[in-house]
Amino acid sequence: MPETRLTTSSYLVLGIIDQLGEASPYDVKIEAARTVAPFWAVPHAQVYAQCDRLLAAGLLSEVRQEGGRNRRVMRLTEPGAEALAGWLADSAFVPVEARERGILKLWFGARPEVHAPTQIEEHARALGEYEGLAESVGGLITRGQREALEFGIRYERMMVEFWQWVAGRASE
Repeated sequence: MPETRLTTSSYLVLGIIDQLGEASPYDVKIEAARTVAPFWAVPHAQVYAQCDRLLAAGLLSEVRQEGGRNRRVMRLTEPGAEALAGWLADSAFVPVEARERGILKLWFGARPEVHAPTQIEEHARALGEYEGLAESVGGLITRGQREALEFGIRYERMMVEFWQWVAGRASE
Protein backbone atom coordinates (compact mmCIF):
# COMPACT_ATOMS: atom_id res chain seq x y z
CA MET A 1 0.00 0.00 0.00
CA PRO A 2 1.51 3.40 -0.97
CA GLU A 3 2.25 5.78 1.88
CA THR A 4 -0.44 8.41 2.41
CA ARG A 5 0.74 12.02 2.69
CA LEU A 6 -0.77 13.40 5.87
CA THR A 7 -1.82 17.03 6.10
CA THR A 8 -2.62 19.17 9.11
CA SER A 9 -6.29 18.35 8.51
CA SER A 10 -5.38 14.64 8.65
CA TYR A 11 -3.81 15.18 12.06
CA LEU A 12 -6.80 17.23 13.18
CA VAL A 13 -9.05 14.24 12.44
CA LEU A 14 -6.65 11.81 14.13
CA GLY A 15 -6.36 14.09 17.17
CA ILE A 16 -10.10 14.50 17.62
CA ILE A 17 -10.78 10.78 17.25
CA ASP A 18 -7.96 10.10 19.70
CA GLN A 19 -9.45 12.51 22.25
CA LEU A 20 -12.97 11.12 21.83
CA GLY A 21 -11.84 7.48 21.78
CA GLU A 22 -14.12 6.71 18.85
CA ALA A 23 -16.12 8.92 16.53
CA SER A 24 -18.13 9.10 13.36
CA PRO A 25 -17.15 11.66 10.72
CA TYR A 26 -20.13 13.69 11.93
CA ASP A 27 -18.80 13.57 15.51
CA VAL A 28 -15.42 14.81 14.26
CA LYS A 29 -17.10 17.66 12.37
CA ILE A 30 -19.10 18.71 15.45
CA GLU A 31 -16.11 18.47 17.80
CA ALA A 32 -13.92 20.47 15.39
CA ALA A 33 -16.58 23.19 15.21
CA ARG A 34 -16.91 23.19 19.00
CA THR A 35 -13.20 23.29 19.79
CA VAL A 36 -10.58 24.15 17.17
CA ALA A 37 -12.60 26.05 14.55
CA PRO A 38 -11.64 29.51 15.84
CA PHE A 39 -7.98 28.88 15.00
CA TRP A 40 -8.14 25.99 12.54
CA ALA A 41 -11.21 25.88 10.34
CA VAL A 42 -11.79 22.72 8.35
CA PRO A 43 -14.64 22.41 5.83
CA HIS A 44 -17.16 19.70 6.67
CA ALA A 45 -16.60 17.91 3.36
CA GLN A 46 -12.88 17.76 4.13
CA VAL A 47 -13.56 16.01 7.44
CA TYR A 48 -15.43 13.23 5.62
CA ALA A 49 -12.74 13.00 2.91
CA GLN A 50 -9.97 12.84 5.54
CA CYS A 51 -11.77 10.07 7.41
CA ASP A 52 -11.99 8.05 4.19
CA ARG A 53 -8.29 8.68 3.36
CA LEU A 54 -7.14 7.74 6.86
CA LEU A 55 -9.30 4.64 6.82
CA ALA A 56 -7.86 3.57 3.44
CA ALA A 57 -4.33 4.22 4.76
CA GLY A 58 -4.94 1.93 7.74
CA LEU A 59 -4.62 4.76 10.28
CA LEU A 60 -8.25 4.36 11.35
CA SER A 61 -10.45 1.32 11.79
CA GLU A 62 -14.19 1.37 11.29
CA VAL A 63 -17.19 -0.46 12.64
CA ARG A 64 -20.81 0.01 11.63
CA GLN A 65 -23.26 0.51 14.46
CA GLU A 66 -26.17 -1.89 14.32
CA GLY A 67 -29.65 -0.57 13.69
CA GLY A 68 -30.79 2.98 13.17
CA ARG A 69 -28.75 4.86 10.61
CA ASN A 70 -26.01 2.21 10.44
CA ARG A 71 -23.56 4.91 11.48
CA ARG A 72 -19.85 4.24 11.02
CA VAL A 73 -17.61 4.77 14.03
CA MET A 74 -13.84 5.00 13.74
CA ARG A 75 -10.93 4.49 16.10
CA LEU A 76 -7.22 5.05 15.72
CA THR A 77 -5.25 1.98 14.76
CA GLU A 78 -1.76 1.46 16.16
CA PRO A 79 -0.19 3.06 13.04
CA GLY A 80 -2.67 5.94 13.41
CA ALA A 81 -1.68 6.48 17.03
CA GLU A 82 2.00 6.34 16.04
CA ALA A 83 1.46 8.88 13.24
CA LEU A 84 -0.32 11.24 15.63
CA ALA A 85 2.37 10.82 18.31
CA GLY A 86 5.10 11.51 15.74
CA TRP A 87 3.33 14.66 14.57
CA LEU A 88 2.84 15.88 18.13
CA ALA A 89 6.53 15.33 18.87
CA ASP A 90 7.70 17.14 15.70
CA SER A 91 8.83 20.64 16.70
CA ALA A 92 9.61 21.80 13.15
CA PHE A 93 8.64 25.40 12.39
CA VAL A 94 6.06 25.99 9.69
CA PRO A 95 5.47 29.65 8.78
CA VAL A 96 1.97 30.96 9.46
CA GLU A 97 -0.23 32.07 6.60
CA ALA A 98 -2.54 34.60 8.20
CA ARG A 99 -5.10 34.79 5.35
CA GLU A 100 -6.70 37.94 6.71
CA ARG A 101 -8.99 39.24 3.95
CA GLY A 102 -8.90 42.79 5.32
CA ILE A 103 -5.09 42.89 5.07
CA LEU A 104 -5.24 41.66 1.49
CA LYS A 105 -7.76 44.37 0.68
CA LEU A 106 -5.44 47.01 2.17
CA TRP A 107 -2.62 45.70 -0.01
CA PHE A 108 -4.70 46.19 -3.13
CA GLY A 109 -5.85 49.68 -2.24
CA ALA A 110 -8.97 49.37 -0.09
CA ARG A 111 -9.80 52.51 1.86
CA PRO A 112 -8.69 52.08 5.50
CA GLU A 113 -11.37 54.42 6.80
CA VAL A 114 -14.01 52.11 5.29
CA HIS A 115 -12.59 48.82 6.55
CA ALA A 116 -10.96 49.68 9.89
CA PRO A 117 -14.15 50.34 11.89
CA THR A 118 -15.69 46.99 10.91
CA GLN A 119 -12.43 45.14 11.56
CA ILE A 120 -12.04 46.76 14.98
CA GLU A 121 -15.62 45.87 15.91
CA GLU A 122 -15.41 42.25 14.74
CA HIS A 123 -12.00 41.53 16.26
CA ALA A 124 -13.14 43.13 19.54
CA ARG A 125 -16.25 40.89 19.46
CA ALA A 126 -14.09 37.78 18.89
CA LEU A 127 -11.74 38.91 21.68
CA GLY A 128 -14.70 39.21 24.04
CA GLU A 129 -15.88 35.71 23.10
CA TYR A 130 -12.44 34.22 23.76
CA GLU A 131 -12.11 36.05 27.07
CA GLY A 132 -15.60 34.89 28.08
CA LEU A 133 -14.75 31.33 27.12
CA ALA A 134 -11.50 31.47 29.11
CA GLU A 135 -13.43 32.69 32.13
CA SER A 136 -16.15 30.05 31.82
CA VAL A 137 -13.91 27.00 31.33
CA GLY A 138 -11.44 27.92 34.07
CA GLY A 139 -9.53 24.77 35.01
CA LEU A 140 -11.75 22.42 32.99
CA ILE A 141 -9.43 22.33 29.99
CA THR A 142 -5.95 20.93 29.48
CA ARG A 143 -2.87 23.10 29.60
CA GLY A 144 -2.51 22.85 25.81
CA GLN A 145 -6.13 23.84 25.28
CA ARG A 146 -5.67 26.82 27.59
CA GLU A 147 -2.54 27.85 25.69
CA ALA A 148 -4.40 27.59 22.37
CA LEU A 149 -7.18 29.72 23.83
CA GLU A 150 -4.59 32.24 25.02
CA PHE A 151 -3.27 32.39 21.44
CA GLY A 152 -6.76 33.36 20.27
CA ILE A 153 -7.00 36.06 22.94
CA ARG A 154 -3.60 37.52 22.10
CA TYR A 155 -4.22 37.32 18.35
CA GLU A 156 -7.54 39.16 18.56
CA ARG A 157 -6.04 41.75 20.91
CA MET A 158 -3.22 42.32 18.41
CA MET A 159 -5.71 42.63 15.52
CA VAL A 160 -7.78 45.22 17.42
CA GLU A 161 -4.60 47.22 18.09
CA PHE A 162 -3.48 46.88 14.46
CA TRP A 163 -6.78 48.11 13.02
CA GLN A 164 -6.88 50.97 15.53
CA TRP A 165 -3.42 51.93 14.27
CA VAL A 166 -4.69 51.72 10.66
CA ALA A 167 -7.70 53.88 11.56
CA GLY A 168 -5.44 56.45 13.21
CA ARG A 169 -3.22 56.63 10.14
CA ALA A 170 -6.21 57.07 7.85
CA SER A 171 -6.78 60.51 9.33
CA GLU A 172 -3.17 61.60 8.64
